[in-house]
Amino acid sequence: MAKQRHETRLQIGSEGRQELGTGIQTHMNEVTAHVGAGVAAGSGDRWRLRRFLPIGVIAAVIAVAYARGWYSQMSLASVAESRDALQTYVDRNYLLSLAGFVAFYVIVTAASVPIATMLTILGGGLFGWLVGGLSAAVGATVGAALIFLAARSACGTGLRGRVAGFADRLACGFESNAFGYLLVLRLAPFIPFCVVNVAPALFKVRPRTFVAATAIGILPGAFAYASLGNGLDSVVEAAQRAGRDAALSDLVTPEIVAALACLTLIALVAVVIRVAAARRAA
Repeated sequence: MAKQRHETRLQIGSEGRQELGTGIQTHMNEVTAHVGAGVAAGSGDRWRLRRFLPIGVIAAVIAVAYARGWYSQMSLASVAESRDALQTYVDRNYLLSLAGFVAFYVIVTAASVPIATMLTILGGGLFGWLVGGLSAAVGATVGAALIFLAARSACGTGLRGRVAGFADRLACGFESNAFGYLLVLRLAPFIPFCVVNVAPALFKVRPRTFVAATAIGILPGAFAYASLGNGLDSVVEAAQRAGRDAALSDLVTPEIVAALACLTLIALVAVVIRVAAARRAA
């Protein structure tokens, strides 16, 4: 009898230790799961913050540029005044000057400082219309790509399902024929450059499509504005004799605007034909 009671106590003790071990293991699993969830949440928060880092840096550069008035310091008169000194430096350090011009153009474009047209004219005056136009196009394409990637990182494509009206039509255009639609927007002289940098990032446009359409679409305008560089001095002098400041409209003739508008129309017609053909095929 005593032996039976002893065996019963051993069995109960063994079961108790087993239950205790199971309870400890369950508790440890819960703690591990809780810690893992916390780490995952922390990683998610850090990832969300990192997504906004590129656009935050660009926003900071824009704020500094506007606070210091950099965008207002580059007028036709100031460009003409500094052109001789810049030309001397370019003649002595051609490759370095060209690289510096492209790098500065990238910064100006990425920061959305509205002096790109003036900078293109200056590049045409310093390097000639061909090299100046190509350099401006390269700088503008790289700067636009930086804005595009920053907006894509920050916003992703989650905005697509929440847009309506004009934004929805814009999104449909990008999704149906991203390259052609973006090319039309790049050629159009009346659409702000910075808007076309950001909008495709919200509507599932691939980076290589964005870069290709941007590089091709801005070339006509880059060459047109670069070709104005040689006539900059005479325009500024004529405006000064008239007792006023030279304006960009003194250089940009109606013929140039009409030519860019015609290019836009041609690209638009091509897009319309392609969309219509796709609908008939469907």
